[in-house]
Amino acid sequence: MAVPTTASVCDTNRYRPPAVTGLVDLLDRQVRDCPGARALVVTVTGNRADLSYGTLAALADDMAVRLGGAGLRRGDAVGLVCANTAEFVVALLGAARAGLVVAPVDPALPEPEMSARIEELGARAILTGPLAVGAEAVAGGAWVEGTPSWTVRVDVARDGTATAALDTGEGGTRGVHDGPRGAAGELTGDDALVLFTSGTTDRAKMVPLTHANVAASVRDICATYELGPGDATVAVMPFFHGHGLFVALLASLASGGCVLLPERGRFSAHTFWDDVQTVGASWFTAVPTIHEILLDRSAAEYPGPELAPLRFVRSCSAPLNAATQRALERTLGAPLLSAYGMTETTHQTTSEPLPEWGPLKQGSVGRTTGVDLRVVDRNGRTCPAGTQGEVWVQGPTVTRGYLGDPDGTAESFADGWFRTGDLGSLDEDGYLFLTGHIKNLINRGGEKISPEHVEDVLAGCPGVSEAAVFPIPDAHYGQRAGAVVVVRDGEILGSGQILQYCRDRLSPAEVPDRLEIVAALPHTAKGGLDRRAVENRYAESKERRRS
Repeated sequence: MAVPTTASVCDTNRYRPPAVTGLVDLLDRQVRDCPGARALVVTVTGNRADLSYGTLAALADDMAVRLGGAGLRRGDAVGLVCANTAEFVVALLGAARAGLVVAPVDPALPEPEMSARIEELGARAILTGPLAVGAEAVAGGAWVEGTPSWTVRVDVARDGTATAALDTGEGGTRGVHDGPRGAAGELTGDDALVLFTSGTTDRAKMVPLTHANVAASVRDICATYELGPGDATVAVMPFFHGHGLFVALLASLASGGCVLLPERGRFSAHTFWDDVQTVGASWFTAVPTIHEILLDRSAAEYPGPELAPLRFVRSCSAPLNAATQRALERTLGAPLLSAYGMTETTHQTTSEPLPEWGPLKQGSVGRTTGVDLRVVDRNGRTCPAGTQGEVWVQGPTVTRGYLGDPDGTAESFADGWFRTGDLGSLDEDGYLFLTGHIKNLINRGGEKISPEHVEDVLAGCPGVSEAAVFPIPDAHYGQRAGAVVVVRDGEILGSGQILQYCRDRLSPAEVPDRLEIVAALPHTAKGGLDRRAVENRYAESKERRRS
């Protein structure tokens, strides 16, 4: 079954998404119509200051001039290593106005991996700003051989006035244009960003996104949730990944809304609800792990819907357990909308609609938002409604391929379609239900087990807060299913009880052959389960791990 672009989540005759063409004109309408309106709320050492659209645009223009003066040319790629701070926003928009292609990088990556990504891309310079707690320290200078690292600084006064600076260090601009470098040679004049995939099961890939990709994504996100100048949010997700970048930051700025940047540029459950009240947040988006944290702490910290009224809450980047979704909706008094997106599709592909535009279906990630979507069998034939197959996506948000990886491009892209590798089915109304990922399937003697499905059942067991399922090598079956679970604080729950819960709800082959209760599970920087780390840590036997 295929779902076309026309099956969007809202009526386009009512809402008009912002008419942006990319990163360069993202702020233009607000600067023209309401330059004094709040764009950002910046938090520094406990003090908050509003940054207006007019001021933010002026800072971006100033940064563009400084970058050009430092020797960078239109079309050059630059790395951006920074937490969710004003420095990130000004560097991103300033680089775009200078005609540069920006590659945000996770500040918490180990220095060798970070250096390898910058070198593989062939960035001309690295822009650095304040880093989140636990991130590697990046000092000014050439920490990647031959690539200068420059510090971006934005000083914001309490009255909202601000200045920007670019420190190029003693080395200045030497070596910025010493011949062609890396995969950046494949970039075009239309490109705006290079994002790195999460790389939890494979080596991280470089995804080039054009200004047209960015504009289409931002318009679709704004239309899905009808974002406008009356909306505000708190930046929960990191901006180096599509979830935080396109939804929380760019869609908010394009629609004239406001974004609060938490202190130190990172999410804190301790200050979250105070941040929500301060900015008057009408919505926020996060991964299920953070939703679980907020739910667990809600009895003591949530101020109530009368003090923190939310229009909706969004969940993406990992499957959300149905029990958590229902509990959060009851607690927050707002609909929780599940969405589905990937780096290769400039984030959002589907989303549950706002309640006035369609029903919410338990276990679904909603309908398409501006793209064509098919579910196909292993021969590439479209599956009928309700039949599982691979999800393929086509549309204006889909990247053209991977930089420096022709084999990966040939494997994942064909005739304009992106083969996601995700398994799912469409119902008669065009709602997508995801069931797992092809590369994650556990092959137990020919029976294919979806770890995501087993994890969803495990997470539904009373007292379990999180679960991970992974393959265990087996001489007879090839693979068996293992599981590790995290039990909520204060709960007394044994592995035998959890396995019995599974036996009542899963086929015999799906019930984990081994289950351990652990204190915590490893996560990626964007908050999803780190499957590679889980398998490396737990797939071996207990005895072997102890030796």
